[in-house]
Amino acid sequence: MSEQHETFIAHLIELRDRLMRALVVIVVIFVCLMPWAGDIYDLLALPMMDTLPEGTNMIATGVVTPFFVPVKVTLLVSFVLALPWVLYQAWAFIAPGLYAHEKRLALPLVLGSTLLFIAGMAFCYFFVFRMVFSFIAEFAPKSIVPAPDIEQYLGFVMSMFLAFGITFEVPVAVILLVKAGVVDIAKLKEIRPYVIVGAFVIAAIVTPPDVISQLMLAIPMCLLYELGIFLARMIGKPAAEAAGAEYVPPSIEDMDRELDRIEAGERDGR
Repeated sequence: MSEQHETFIAHLIELRDRLMRALVVIVVIFVCLMPWAGDIYDLLALPMMDTLPEGTNMIATGVVTPFFVPVKVTLLVSFVLALPWVLYQAWAFIAPGLYAHEKRLALPLVLGSTLLFIAGMAFCYFFVFRMVFSFIAEFAPKSIVPAPDIEQYLGFVMSMFLAFGITFEVPVAVILLVKAGVVDIAKLKEIRPYVIVGAFVIAAIVTPPDVISQLMLAIPMCLLYELGIFLARMIGKPAAEAAGAEYVPPSIEDMDRELDRIEAGERDGR
C-alpha cells in the first residue's frame, strides 16, 4: 500500500472519529431535552399563539404528528446547542492542513459565521415572526378563525430560520470574495445598486407574500452587505498596503558597501 493511500485512509478515519464525537454530543443533548420536548415546541409556537384569538389553538391533522413535530424541534435545538462543539471538531480536522495566515483568518470566520447565523435566527424569532403574524391576523377577515397546523407551522418556521440565518452570513461571503481576489472593494461599491435590487428580489422569493417580512429580510441584507464591505476593507488594509509598497532595487553604492562589509567580516573571522 502506497504512503499516499495510507494517508488518505488515515484522514478518512479521523473524519469518521470527528463526526462520531459531534454526533454523540448532539444525541446526549437531545436525550436530556426530550422530557421537555412539548415545552420546547410551545416556546417555538409562542409568536403564533400570541396572535391567535383567545381560546384558539393550533391543530394536528396527522395521527403521529403531535409526537414527531416536538421531537424534530428538540433535535434542532440540540444541534444548535451543540454547534460550538461540532464546529470545533470541524476546525480540529482541517486546521493541520492550513498555513499560519489561513488559521488566523479561518478561525474568526468560523466563529463569526456561527454567531451571525444564530443572530439571524434570533432576529427572525423575536422580531419578524411577531410582526408577520400580527399583520396576518389583522388582515384576515373576521369570519375566519385561524387554526394553523403544527406541521405546516414547523415547515414555515424552519424555512424562515434558514433564510434569515443565511442572510446574516452576507458579511462573511463578502470578506471571502475579497480575500480570494474575486472582487475588490471598488467593485463591491460599484455593484451596490444591483445588490439592493437583488436583496428585494430574494426577499420576495423566500418570504411569505407580505410587505413586512420582505422588508425585514431585504433591509438587513443591504445593511449586512455594507458591513461586509467595511470589514473587508479593515481586514485587507495591511495586505493592500504591503502590496502597494513598490520594490526599490539597491543602488550600486549600496551593493558595494554591503560587499565591503561582508569581506571585512570574513577577514576578521580568519
